[in-house]
Amino acid sequence: MTPQQRLQALGISLPPVGVPAAAYVPFVQTGSLVFVSGHIAKQDGKAWVGQLGLTMNTAEGQAAARAVAIDLMGTLNAAVGGDLGRVKRIVKVLSLVNSTPTFTEHHLVTNGCSELLREVFGAEIGAHARSAFGVAQLPMGACVEIELIAEVA
Repeated sequence: MTPQQRLQALGISLPPVGVPAAAYVPFVQTGSLVFVSGHIAKQDGKAWVGQLGLTMNTAEGQAAARAVAIDLMGTLNAAVGGDLGRVKRIVKVLSLVNSTPTFTEHHLVTNGCSELLREVFGAEIGAHARSAFGVAQLPMGACVEIELIAEVA
């Protein structure tokens, strides 16, 4: 199955590229690498506000990270001209989790993104290096922000 077919089977429609909220571009391609800018979690079209360990639990954070993955794939889809089949590898995911100092499950929150990427692109292409950090705050109070790097044909 192609990534588009997997998305369709999952009932996922990719959103269009969002308008940047500050002085940056949604993605940059250099050589065969596409760097997708950080995307915050959104719920009902607005920032998904919350802090892990205070107002949100790990399962809610995973759902937010999954929502970010969908937005990231929408931007990546635009970067590859609408053909996610051009993605040779999801190389790296960097995840920032708005959390209390005592919250320690950033890696589990980020699994919401990582697992969907593997499901859409397959185990070989979707498996990636990753970092997950807890931060004191994110833009607009968002609970999660994630960026990614992909290799494309």
